[in-house]
Amino acid sequence: IATQSINMENASSVKEFILLGLSENQAVQKICFVMFLFFYMVTVAGNLLIVITVISSQCLNSPMYFFLCYLSFVDICYSSVTAPKMIANFLVENKTISFVGCIAQLFGVHFFGCTEIFILTVMAYDRYVAICRPLHYTTLMTRRVCGWMVIGSWVGGFVHSTVQTLVTTQLPFCGPNKIDHYFCDVHPLLQLACTNTYAVGIIVVANSGMIALSCFFILVMSYVVILVSLKSQTSKGWHKALSTCGSHITVVILFFGPCMFIYIRPSGNLSVDKSVAVFYTVITPMLNPLIYALRNKEVKSAMRKLWSRKVGSE
Repeated sequence: IATQSINMENASSVKEFILLGLSENQAVQKICFVMFLFFYMVTVAGNLLIVITVISSQCLNSPMYFFLCYLSFVDICYSSVTAPKMIANFLVENKTISFVGCIAQLFGVHFFGCTEIFILTVMAYDRYVAICRPLHYTTLMTRRVCGWMVIGSWVGGFVHSTVQTLVTTQLPFCGPNKIDHYFCDVHPLLQLACTNTYAVGIIVVANSGMIALSCFFILVMSYVVILVSLKSQTSKGWHKALSTCGSHITVVILFFGPCMFIYIRPSGNLSVDKSVAVFYTVITPMLNPLIYALRNKEVKSAMRKLWSRKVGSE
């Protein structure tokens, strides 16, 4: 991919791009710098805390927490692809990014974003088995099976992002180099290419849009099946199951809603797109640890034990 992007850079007259960011107003940029720096610090600290808690706690050894640990790790990587560059650009006038750097950022966004989509889908399957087939849960969701599911998520993300990156690097860039966005993505780059990008746009929608839509459909169906299966249970069982799935449903809506809005249609108004993109690149990775930790007694208890151990050792 690196060789491909370098070759394409040589074929294009554009050697770097200018990221216009969320706003060109100086006062707004200063406010955004403080706000998004805080968001990014909360994202890294919160998700890192979940990773450390799950790894170090013996009581959080179920598949749900195994997947949650990887989800938090992906969130750290995902937000780190776009947030540091965006935050730094709020303070500088020269908001450039090299051609290779732009392609690398595009690859990272789609790699970690698609991996997160697959992990959320796997987590929905885990909840389905736990609630609808509890007697078979331990035999169906072994650590080996869970490991292969996570590997499959990473491989799926890699294949998806490779396709997106290769398609984009085939385009010639010989004119404008101003990207009306805060990171390099396919739609903004399509608008800068000096060729007809209709066919490429269809491939992008088919690749990104259909992955998001199909996974969202699977998620919705899994929760419909869960709710139908709970009709015969007691009120206590109903509330317990809803509590278990509630945090997951919240994350799914926050992540998939904006994703499908951006990628299930051809590129449109980029000023709207970049505002919506904030939700799945910044807000959702930040809220994931808050949602899972605040709604889960086991995680909160494990965090308290971890803290008391740390204080006790000092």
